[in-house]
Amino acid sequence: MALLLFVFKLFHITIIMQDKLKVFTWHIHGSYLYYLSQGNYDIYIPTKSERTEGYYGRGETFRFGPNVYEVSAELVKEQEFDIILYQTNKNYLVDQYEILSSEQRRLPKIYIEHDPPRLHPTDTKHILDTPDVTLVHVTHFNSLMWDSNQTPTVVIEHGVTEPDIAYTGELNRGIVVINNLPARGRLLGLDIFMEVRKHVPLDLVGMGTGEMGLGEVLHPHLPKFISQYRFFFNPIRYTSLGLAVCEAMMMGLPVVGLATTELSTVIANGKSGFIHTDIKYLIDKMNFLINHQEAAQNIGECGRAMALSRFNINRFIKDWEHLFNKVVSKRPSGIFISA
Repeated sequence: MALLLFVFKLFHITIIMQDKLKVFTWHIHGSYLYYLSQGNYDIYIPTKSERTEGYYGRGETFRFGPNVYEVSAELVKEQEFDIILYQTNKNYLVDQYEILSSEQRRLPKIYIEHDPPRLHPTDTKHILDTPDVTLVHVTHFNSLMWDSNQTPTVVIEHGVTEPDIAYTGELNRGIVVINNLPARGRLLGLDIFMEVRKHVPLDLVGMGTGEMGLGEVLHPHLPKFISQYRFFFNPIRYTSLGLAVCEAMMMGLPVVGLATTELSTVIANGKSGFIHTDIKYLIDKMNFLINHQEAAQNIGECGRAMALSRFNINRFIKDWEHLFNKVVSKRPSGIFISA
C-alpha cells in the first residue's frame, strides 16, 4: 500500500510539472497583463461583443504571446481553470457572479490591488476580509496604506522587460506619459504639469490628452518614441508606481518626479534621478538635465542599473509562479492542475 501511494504521488507530481496552470482573469491593465503573461502558465480572458471594461480580449495594442487565450463570456462556465485572478472591485462583486460557475468560484482566488486607497489614505478598508483570497499589492506603499483586514497579503513588485531600443536623449525636452490627464486632475498632477511646462519644454503623450498633448503612442512603439527625450517627468501626486516609470528607467531615461508614494523608495535623489516635493526644485533639475546631456546620460544609466535589479522581469515572473503554485497547493481536493 505504501509503495502504491508513493507511485501515485510521483505520478501526480509528474502531471503537475508537465501541465501549465490555467489562470482566469479580466483584461484590466493591458501593460500589467502583458508582463504577467511572460510566465510559464496560460491566461484566459473573457470577451464580449460590446468590449466593456475587462472584456476587451487580447486587442491589438499589446503583443501577447500564444499563452493568452480569449474566451467568450457566455462560454466561460464551460472551461476548466486552476486560479481565478480578480483585479477590480467589480470583478469580485459583480463579474464573477455573472460569468463564473459556482464550482469555478470555489477555485483558489487572488486579488491584485493595483492602486492605493482613494477615500482616505490610511483608514480605507479593502473590500476583502476573508482568508479565502490572497491579496496582492503591487507596491509596499499600497500595502502600508490599505487596511487589508484579515485577508492574507503579499507584495509583488513590478517587473518589466528590457527594451530593444537604447536611450539617446538628443531632444532638449522632457516627456510625460499619462492617459487622460486633462480629465484626471490634481490626483495625477494636471496642475503641476501645466505649471512646469511654463518653465521647461515638456511633451505629453497618452490616450485622451486632447490639445494638451501629442495623443496616444501604442505600447510597442513607446520605447522608441520616448528614447529621444532628455528625461521622463512623472507629475503624479498619489498613485501606485506607474509601469511607465519602470519602463523609462529600464531604458535609461533619467526620471524626475514627486517624492511621494512608492517613487520615493525607487529614485536615489541626484544619483538615479531627481525627486522632491518642491516643484521649483524639480524645475531647476529638469533645466539642469536639458543643459547637461552627459550628466543626464550618467543619471539614466544609474537608474537603469537600479531597474535591472529591482524590476527584473524574471524576478517578477518567479514571484508570480511561486504564488500561483502556493495558492493552488492549498486546494482542499489536493488537485493542483486541471486535467
